[in-house]
Amino acid sequence: MDATFTAEQDEIRRTLRELLLKRCGPDEVRTAVRTADGYDPALWATLAQQLGLPGLALPEAYGGVGCGTMEIALTAEELGRALAPSPLLATAVLSAPLVLALGSRSQRAALLPRIATGELTAALAVPGAGLTTALGLTGDNRGDWAGGGRSGGVQARRADGVWRLYGEADQVLDGHSADLLVVAAHTGGFARSRTLFFLVREGATRVRRTSLDETRSQSRIQLRDVAAEFLGDTTGGSADVGADVSGALAALAAVGDSAAAVLAAEAVGAADRVLERTVEYVKQREQFGRAIGSFQAVKHRLADLYVQVQAARSAAYYAAWASAEGRERTGGLALAQSLEALRTTASEAVQLHGGIGFTWEHEAHLYFKRAAGDELLFGPVHRLRAYAAEEARLFGGGEVAV
Repeated sequence: MDATFTAEQDEIRRTLRELLLKRCGPDEVRTAVRTADGYDPALWATLAQQLGLPGLALPEAYGGVGCGTMEIALTAEELGRALAPSPLLATAVLSAPLVLALGSRSQRAALLPRIATGELTAALAVPGAGLTTALGLTGDNRGDWAGGGRSGGVQARRADGVWRLYGEADQVLDGHSADLLVVAAHTGGFARSRTLFFLVREGATRVRRTSLDETRSQSRIQLRDVAAEFLGDTTGGSADVGADVSGALAALAAVGDSAAAVLAAEAVGAADRVLERTVEYVKQREQFGRAIGSFQAVKHRLADLYVQVQAARSAAYYAAWASAEGRERTGGLALAQSLEALRTTASEAVQLHGGIGFTWEHEAHLYFKRAAGDELLFGPVHRLRAYAAEEARLFGGGEVAV
């Protein structure tokens, strides 16, 4: 792995940081999350149309830039520093790669160019609260998370050549505002159980949920006899579309690994920014006639945080590089380390800011809520590590494998 960034990668970081410093401060974030969309449409238009962020990792043939996971991870790191709410994660990191991997030629041609320009936003809807399992981060995504058997989860039925969906999906990131839903649904009943993916453009009932982290909008999607389009190639005319279920779930797991690397970088950006703000504050706040940052105990705590954030950054960058190169999947481990770093750093920030640290007016609570919310949504940390250890076969018969 070459740890040196290219000129293009440095330019992505510099341009995005300058833009967010001007247009996405704490006050702007608070205003944006209270809008109907949950983000600033004007800022999103700038990010999409002028900077081309949704198309960073899409092929040039579909209007994208043709970059990889590393570039979008660096983008996420800058967005994480500002806690900038946007549909980038739901659209470009979770949904677009599935359309690219599983969609038919006509579906890719119709959807991906519009996603690349920001004209079309999308969201991945999985049944219940199984997002982290569906992405293969805390368990095998070949299980019954999509609603095994004859009921539960989201069910798909085909009648008169039309697929219709029934059920409910929870914890759908930006699902209330997305133009397109990519829905994982169970079909085939008990005898021929399988999970397929469908595109839903209208007809679903969407309810924006109250979440701990307002900067990460979540929704509940209810599907009641909703018409859907199968995500895949049906030109063969076979009635048994989606027979290669293992391929679809493998694609979802691959998306999960790259998404974990991107989320890890985002968490590193948030941890780095809240640490910077804390260091600035302890240099100014005085006790006993001197800045509290001069006390040895405070220095030690900040030094520990710095080491933890830098270690998490290294893990996130390696995971993004490995994902782009098709090497071993380390996204889950990097995400665990980054979430832990963000949680610890945000907690210490609240403590070291003293009486103002836990007030509603200060921004420290926004970072603390991002840490807690992401661990609830994509973790917890111990499960991410446990599944990574299981996949790597580190433990056998109660002993560490040598």
